Amino acid sequence: MKRGFILGRFMPPHEGHRLLCEVARARVDRLTILVCSLPDDPIPGALRVRWMRALFPDCRVLHHAAPVPPAPADGPDVWPAWREIVKTAHPEPIDYVFASDAHGARLAADVGAVFHPVDPERLVVPVSGTALRADPRAHWDWLSPPARAHYARRICLHGPESVGKTVLTAELAARLGAVQVPEFGRTWCDLYGTDCTMDDLLVIAKTQQALADAGARRCNGWLVLDTDPLMTAVWADMMHGRRDPWFDAWDEVADLYLLLDIDLPFVDDGLRVFGAADARRRFFALCRAALERRGVPWRLVRGTGAARIESALAAVHDRFGLAPAPAG
Repeated sequence: MKRGFILGRFMPPHEGHRLLCEVARARVDRLTILVCSLPDDPIPGALRVRWMRALFPDCRVLHHAAPVPPAPADGPDVWPAWREIVKTAHPEPIDYVFASDAHGARLAADVGAVFHPVDPERLVVPVSGTALRADPRAHWDWLSPPARAHYARRICLHGPESVGKTVLTAELAARLGAVQVPEFGRTWCDLYGTDCTMDDLLVIAKTQQALADAGARRCNGWLVLDTDPLMTAVWADMMHGRRDPWFDAWDEVADLYLLLDIDLPFVDDGLRVFGAADARRRFFALCRAALERRGVPWRLVRGTGAARIESALAAVHDRFGLAPAPAG
């Protein structure tokens, strides 16, 4: 059995790392990837380990979270410590060490392995983790799908029924060139009716989150959500006067919420429930309270027709300093 070893920070994992690992996987029978991290890293080590395991499920991905000496290239005095780190992570013999940096050759010699360089001049994948962290959007195409999801900016529409969330979601996505994530709850209620149990609402919320995560992995940096579990939690409050604890434990909130005012007439399309004026006002108040309780960034969107869209775009610009593309 041929064993390979890769050492890195993967902060964040990018196409250079993918190339490195794919070359290694093709040459060895078993590949071990050691993710090193420090407590104050801008991307937590445990998160990077999850990303690498998702990207390379057939590899052994380990985490070294203890304090580490400077990078091996910084001087010879650090090599005994690094040798112990590698020995602890990989007590079996190592046949090949794969790396893009020159320190890989020294590490391979130290552990009695053959050094296999991969794109050392960064000509195939001309990017680095440092450049990606400094400006992820400038190097977006080099990010791995999990890292794209991490850096994606999420704009979520929020509010009760019949306030134009679906129309506005499509318009914002078009103006931003963003991935649009539709409301799963409508699909569910169209199949099974609007008398949702708490279990139904949990299914809706968790599926909605899965759709958002899938969209984020392929987006261009922007994701526009018709809704999210924070809104489903308000539905639970409105329908049952309580919510499952899962909703308050959920923490994947958006970067900006657009709370749509109830200044549009209520239109009953057969799937809407709370059309009475007092119920609608109560629903809107609960939506607003949910945003305030969470302390998330949000803006109120008002107006009809084009004014409503412009209000939403102004909120996006105010939050992100972004001028969306003109309509048409």
